[in-house]
Amino acid sequence: MLHSKFDLQVKRAIEKIPPHIRQAMENVAIVIDAWPDANLVEEATGERGELLYGLFTGTPIAERSIYSSGDLPDVIHLFRGPLEEDFSDPDELAHEIEITLVHEIAHFMGFDDETLEEYGYG
Repeated sequence: MLHSKFDLQVKRAIEKIPPHIRQAMENVAIVIDAWPDANLVEEATGERGELLYGLFTGTPIAERSIYSSGDLPDVIHLFRGPLEEDFSDPDELAHEIEITLVHEIAHFMGFDDETLEEYGYG
């Protein structure tokens, strides 16, 4: 059930993902959190106060093996608070949600930040 315009914008961004990629993401949860947890931010970036719009937690496809079957589920977190705070214009917010989602999907697919910057998603 959608609870806000933000949720609807996320749903629209997900619908833009090509079907073959959505199919590969069948077991990836996309979770909308109000704000990132400071411990999670520090673990991901090394800095507690780092600004995050999204975060992939899990094992990228390229790093999986038969031993990955007991791992925790993969999750893409989208952080509503920072996104809405930095992008008050609805069109800009929708665009940034899409960019953030693509960025985190790319991490799931095994791309690192350096490669994402080369493609304009840094």
